[in-house]
Amino acid sequence: MIAHSVFIVDDDPAMRDALALMLRGAGFQARAFASADDFLRDLPTDADACVVTDVRMPGVEGPELVRRLKALRGDSWRIIVITGHADVPLAVQMMKAGVADFIEKPFDPQHILDSVGRCIASLSGLEAERAARQEMQARADSLTNRERQVFDALIDGCSNKEIALRLEISPRTVEIFRAKVMTKMQAPNLSTLVRIGMRLGDA
Repeated sequence: MIAHSVFIVDDDPAMRDALALMLRGAGFQARAFASADDFLRDLPTDADACVVTDVRMPGVEGPELVRRLKALRGDSWRIIVITGHADVPLAVQMMKAGVADFIEKPFDPQHILDSVGRCIASLSGLEAERAARQEMQARADSLTNRERQVFDALIDGCSNKEIALRLEISPRTVEIFRAKVMTKMQAPNLSTLVRIGMRLGDA
């Protein structure tokens, strides 16, 4: 299991150090940055991570950092926003932007630990999904050109007869290739094969 990183972005040295110390003490792999500008300039390459960021900072502020991270990393990075200047419109804006949590200062340290813990737990699910998708892609890549054509036609909902007409081969030949596709894709039935195709199409 990968030890997911927690990145802290806060211009307040005392708060930044306190968060890093607390998270490391709880067993998290934490790294701190003094500003969003520094963070973006030296943006880590982790596939999955958790970010704890302040809202009001010199240069790039929290909302803009959230927007950029969502554009760059999507949901594979979970974001927790902490602020001493909370208001309802800002909280709603941040939640709509996709942050995992919005925490007002002063806060209960346990609240931060619980929130980070939930984010890290959700990342483990993403990691498992990514591994499963990579395995399915490897199976799809093992198909021959003709097998891939049959696979794609099956995902499109074509019958054996329609596939035969599309590929200009006999229905019996389609059955042979279909059996090979089911075996290579480890699909016990057509519905499983279609689900695999849909998941690969969403990649």
